[in-house]
Amino acid sequence: MTTLDPAVQSLLKDPTALIPTIVQDFTSNEVLMLAYMTAESLALTLSSGKATYWSRSRNELWIKGATSGHFQKVHSIAVDCDGDALLIMVTQIGVACHTGNATCFHRPVAMGGQ
Repeated sequence: MTTLDPAVQSLLKDPTALIPTIVQDFTSNEVLMLAYMTAESLALTLSSGKATYWSRSRNELWIKGATSGHFQKVHSIAVDCDGDALLIMVTQIGVACHTGNATCFHRPVAMGGQ
């Protein structure tokens, strides 16, 4: 098990919790996906430079692109003011969404009951 640096761990409100993680394109700033990290997946991401998340459906660590080839090269990670969410800036290799779309946010909802 890879452990998180204590200095980084101190930035997190609860290092034992799942951490909501917004993933944004480094160049376009487009939001690509929302994922979850654990302290271990954050440590692995920091050491490898490849986005590694916690899969809630499979209940295991998940290196983005390990099976699809659609990796995310991490440029930066920021912790929000409350220490309970992350923002990761990445270069996306291939598409971000498992449906084959460039982003997971490709289904607009009409405003105003339209």
